[in-house]
Amino acid sequence: MTIILTPMQTEEFRSYLTYTTKHYAEEKVKAGTWQPEDALRLSKQTFSNLLPKGLETLHHHVWSLTLNEKESVGWLWIHAEPEHPQQEAFIYDFGLYEPYRGKGYAKQALAALDQTARSMGIRKLSLHVFAHNQTARKLYERIGFQETDVVMSKKL
Repeated sequence: MTIILTPMQTEEFRSYLTYTTKHYAEEKVKAGTWQPEDALRLSKQTFSNLLPKGLETLHHHVWSLTLNEKESVGWLWIHAEPEHPQQEAFIYDFGLYEPYRGKGYAKQALAALDQTARSMGIRKLSLHVFAHNQTARKLYERIGFQETDVVMSKKL
């Protein structure tokens, strides 16, 4: 069973955007960055700013993670500015639908991204991961991502 990156279609993008906007708001509250009463509005604003033309936003690539070329198991979204001095792309969002987690598909998807990124001329991938998401942090460390900055907070 192989994971491939398939350009996300409009219908799936609508569902994805609804899900990820809510999920991002929840994660920002969990991280202590946003207040619950502001989170959904701020999340919608963030996605509107990042993807003003949806799937047609320049230099953004939103893929469905497809298992055996037919079954969508998750999503992956990067921004890749062709003129970036370090030939870097930023992973904005990556996830698997619940039934597909813990089965090795995330590692396969990121390997597929590596291959696709290289073919696009990308030489460096970066991402943000919430500190409380230990599962994701461990995965990223296992496949070669290294911390470059650490922001810490303390509640008083």
